[in-house]
Amino acid sequence: MLDFQIPRITSETTDDDRGSFVIEPLDRGFGYTFGNSLRRVLLSSLAGAAVTSVRIEGVAHEFSTIKGVTEDVTDIVLNLKGIVCKMHSDASEVEAPLVVTGPGEITAKDIDLPAGVEVLNPDAHIATLEKKTKLELYLTIGRG
Repeated sequence: MLDFQIPRITSETTDDDRGSFVIEPLDRGFGYTFGNSLRRVLLSSLAGAAVTSVRIEGVAHEFSTIKGVTEDVTDIVLNLKGIVCKMHSDASEVEAPLVVTGPGEITAKDIDLPAGVEVLNPDAHIATLEKKTKLELYLTIGRG
């Protein structure tokens, strides 16, 4: 006769935005199956907003460099991916311009956000401008 043990779920740590849980005992290999299924359910169930596309004036492709900007376009795009957004409106996507003239550091708080959109990490670094360089970015922020 098979002995079936009921798994125990214990909470190790919980914060406002993350938690660590232990589920045991599980059969060999079942942890991967269970964890993968749980990850997929969470990713499809949790709605969020993020920068989905960017258009940079005067740039032909993502491997370009911009005169007067310390970072290249690839680094700027990676920095934009790190911006955490929250949408309070019903729109599926909105456009947010970012037009600045240097010198200085550009952060997420410099983005001209439409009503109903909020950046949760306004100090996130985007780029550094040298001299009187003008940088024009047009961001699309969408739900996902």
